[in-house]
Amino acid sequence: MILFNWLFQDEVLFQIVSTNLANIIARKDDRYIALGWCTLVRNLVEYESTMEQYLVNGIKEKYSALLKILCSCISHLLGVARKGSTLQDKFELPSRLAVSAADCFLALTEALTKKPDIPTSRPKLSDQQINLKSSCIGEKMVKSVPKSAEVLNMEMEYLLWNHLEDLIYLVERLLAWNKKSRPLHAKGVEKVLKWLQEIKAHYSGLKEEAGSKIQKSGALLLVSCWKHYGMLLHLEDHKFAKHYKELLDQYLSGIQYYTDNHSEGYAENKDGGIETRKFFLNCLCLLLGRFDGKKFETIVSDYGKQISQVLLSQLRCNEEAVIDGVVCIFKAVVFKPNFSSESGGLPDTKQVDVVIPLLLHLLDERDGAAKAVAALIAEYCSITADDNCLKEVLKRLASGNVIQRRNAADVISELMHISTDSRCGLTPLTWQEIANKMLECLSDEETAVREQILNLLPLLDPSVVLPTLVRLVYSADKKIEQSAGNALVGVLKYNNQKPDVICMLLDSLSNLSQDIDDSKTRGHAREESNFNSDRVLKMIQDWSESVQDWKTLIGPLIDKMFAEPSNATIVRFLSHINEHLAENADEVLYRVLLQMKGQKEIDASSFSRWETRTCIGDDFVRMQQYLFERLCPLLIIRLLPLRVFNNLNSSVVYGRLLHPGVTQEYKDSNIIYDESIVALILKRAFSKVEFEDVRKLAAELCGRIHPHVLLPIICSQLGHATGSQDILKIKACLFSVCTSLVARGRDSLIHPVMLEIQGALEMILLWPSSDGDEVSKAQHGCIDCLALMICAELQAPQSFSDCISKRDNIVSKSGDDASRNLVHRYVINKLIHDKGEVIPSSKSSREICEIGDTIFLSFRLCMANVLISACQKISDSGKKPFAQKVLPHLIRAVEVITYLEIRAACIQIMFSAVYHLKSAILPHSSDLLKISLKFLGNGSEKEKMAGAKLMASLLASEDAILESISGELLEAQSILSNISSTDPSLDLRQVCNKLLACITPT
Repeated sequence: MILFNWLFQDEVLFQIVSTNLANIIARKDDRYIALGWCTLVRNLVEYESTMEQYLVNGIKEKYSALLKILCSCISHLLGVARKGSTLQDKFELPSRLAVSAADCFLALTEALTKKPDIPTSRPKLSDQQINLKSSCIGEKMVKSVPKSAEVLNMEMEYLLWNHLEDLIYLVERLLAWNKKSRPLHAKGVEKVLKWLQEIKAHYSGLKEEAGSKIQKSGALLLVSCWKHYGMLLHLEDHKFAKHYKELLDQYLSGIQYYTDNHSEGYAENKDGGIETRKFFLNCLCLLLGRFDGKKFETIVSDYGKQISQVLLSQLRCNEEAVIDGVVCIFKAVVFKPNFSSESGGLPDTKQVDVVIPLLLHLLDERDGAAKAVAALIAEYCSITADDNCLKEVLKRLASGNVIQRRNAADVISELMHISTDSRCGLTPLTWQEIANKMLECLSDEETAVREQILNLLPLLDPSVVLPTLVRLVYSADKKIEQSAGNALVGVLKYNNQKPDVICMLLDSLSNLSQDIDDSKTRGHAREESNFNSDRVLKMIQDWSESVQDWKTLIGPLIDKMFAEPSNATIVRFLSHINEHLAENADEVLYRVLLQMKGQKEIDASSFSRWETRTCIGDDFVRMQQYLFERLCPLLIIRLLPLRVFNNLNSSVVYGRLLHPGVTQEYKDSNIIYDESIVALILKRAFSKVEFEDVRKLAAELCGRIHPHVLLPIICSQLGHATGSQDILKIKACLFSVCTSLVARGRDSLIHPVMLEIQGALEMILLWPSSDGDEVSKAQHGCIDCLALMICAELQAPQSFSDCISKRDNIVSKSGDDASRNLVHRYVINKLIHDKGEVIPSSKSSREICEIGDTIFLSFRLCMANVLISACQKISDSGKKPFAQKVLPHLIRAVEVITYLEIRAACIQIMFSAVYHLKSAILPHSSDLLKISLKFLGNGSEKEKMAGAKLMASLLASEDAILESISGELLEAQSILSNISSTDPSLDLRQVCNKLLACITPT
């Protein structure tokens, strides 16, 4: 430095030396030379602090000229800094050379802010009050500087202004480098960067107006702030420790000064005060953020109280940026989460004990300060073992003041966001206490408070809120019920990919149901006594729509069902998501298949005791559990839509049945060894050593199997069972066929083997039976089966005839009798045919030639019951075709049929038709009334009673039917009057009296 000072005293040597010095960094691409150059130039620029004990008039006189020359190196320094970043743990770190280049850059630009020919040390607030209102700065600068110095000073200011882009880029690098190691300092750097960008955006369009008053104001504003920012942004400054106390006093005094002097007055003064306070707060962030460890704690110990007082006064400011700066400093200085002592607690709680009550007091107003304080208090609660502050917050959450409740909810909201960080030390018990207070707010009269709580509850651990929410859904208070329901849906949606949360919901429902049952047993009434799990489960639809990946949920849900097979709540829950289960049917059915294959066969001796109801004690409990375990997989299958069984290419569903031709040749032995869902269902439906409930459910599920697979198997099984009179297997086959007809309708009916099945039904109906015996039960199944066949073929009679034709062609080629192509025609013929023999209709019945009158009569009555059952089961679209195709035949035949029991049965069919088919019988209503009158006048007692019922049904019909039969009502009145007075049957007389009262005018 002494040599430079001597050389700079000569103008010629100064120009040569300084120019060549500046050219070194541009010419030499050597990092060691660059490092030495940056160190040398920084010391030269900062000569006042490095040469305090020497006279340096040579450097001093040429200082401004030197700066102008060295400023040409700024872009080169920026290039060096740009190349010096390395990425480590997602953070940028600078190299040694980058640090030196950045500090040299800052020293040069900071020097441009100094007044010429005036030796300066660190800037002092007492030297010049800083006001960021640019017009004020301009006026003060003009008044305080001589004219020649003013011109030179403006040159320096414009020189700094011209490097605004370079300043922005360097500050961006500094922000990236400080983020990891100095968070508070980085926050200040971030604010400086934002300020520079705002200046650029505001003044960038004024460059062409050089020398304009507005541009001059922008340059002056930059210089005023950068003399502090440039000093505070240094990465390395070993002399900084000598001046930090002085700077800290300046910044705190500045904040207090502009707070006191701009709290009242004109808007202009207010704005200037706010901008200046923002500047000092930025400087405070930069200053305090430079220190760490013990040094930071020492500063806080000395200045903590003063800093807290100044910062608290700023929380009343309406400017968000001011409050944001205050919050950042408060977190670092007062709460110190990043600089806590090794003990894990706060180093000095005295300051906190003073500050916290003041902060809590700010929660009594709904303003920007309250919002900032909410974040601070949440930060404090998350790191302290003392729960007094949190208790005060929870008291406010339950207070009668709406503003206090809303602000307390804000604190909890901030606390929840912090809880995602490992720094949060709240215990599960504390979270439960918080959750309980929040749940109490579901009945809050203030909508805003309820909505806040509803938005926050999903963020809590589900285990602390979900069981209580389930109970609250059953509250007698409608407001609580609705709020709890909304909150429950929110919790489920927020955790939509967590199967354990859904399992928790199901457990909560089951536990609540059990508690209510226990209370009823003890005679204690509960608020939720009218328990219905559907009140909660109906909300599942909203949750299910939010689920993105069902594969992660299906496995645990199915496993829970298997683990708790007797839990009816799980079954109802799965029924609400059956469409989603169907979309992942292979996954569901594969798990079901593994479960069914893993189940052991039932022990014959235990099963025998179960059937004879001699199973007691532990054996009974074990068998009951085994019943549920065997039902469970079948219940899951039943939840799936029918379309799951439509995929004949599914190996899980159909197994070896995929192979062509196997279906037609399928025998019993294949069923046992074919490991597929269908095979196991069939096996359980036809097994003799199986629970009755399991057999029934399996037989029902058989009806869902595709007809191409099911019906050939059923035909074979039914044929063998009929030959051996195996009633158990017959009932399983009939149930399967009935379910198939209900589920698939015409698709099942048109299958070629259906004629063989129909023949087997005829044979079973011809067996002798008595009321209540097993044969009678099987015959009832046959009646239902034939009735469902009629319903299926009359669904769409026009299109059905084409399908029947195709079936007849197939049957004719196979040599079978195709004469009975329509079931309803077959049943009518069997009913009204008075001959004492049954025309063989299938191979299974050809051996039957002559049948006794009793059996034949019973068979014909079964046909009548088929038509009655069809009337009851047929859908609306089939009612009109049924009336058109059945009633005309019965009306014509009833007068010529020999057997009075059959005539009475035909009239009973007409009664059922009128009762169930409604307006569909309108074209035949007059004929039906005539039949009724005829048999009322001349029939047997059975026929008269059937006729009376038919008339009653007609009189109770729609107006159109009453109008169509009005012409015969006089005759009806006469006949009814005669019967009501002369007939020996008391029951008949009473019925006729009632009918007579209906049609006799009053």
